[in-house]
Amino acid sequence: MSENEPETTPQMLVNTEDLLAAADDDAAGAVWKLQQPHRDLDSNVIALPAAGRIERHPGPEVDVLIHVLAGTGTLHTAAEDLELRPGGLIWMPKGTRRGFTAGQSGLRYLTVHRKRQALNLQPPRDSG
Repeated sequence: MSENEPETTPQMLVNTEDLLAAADDDAAGAVWKLQQPHRDLDSNVIALPAAGRIERHPGPEVDVLIHVLAGTGTLHTAAEDLELRPGGLIWMPKGTRRGFTAGQSGLRYLTVHRKRQALNLQPPRDSG
């Protein structure tokens, strides 16, 4: 298969239990990212330390699923605050304003969403 052909074989990417066991309790941010080329999805495992926060911000222009893997916390939205605990599966429609606060044991969650288009910062081609 060439580098430009899409991958068609399923792959075990990571065992989230092993990933969480190896993670530092003070880790913050993305501790894992889906990096396969030619994919239609983006996915991350996000870590927040105890009492860590992600301030409220507008969400992306894609729907996002969040699966809580470990710890506890609160998802702050314009409509309500949702308590987060392991096993919780949350759907956030595109553009949802959201923020997170981790509980005393921190918070680890998986995000999955359609891959966003990369910004093209090149000038338009001259059509003449």
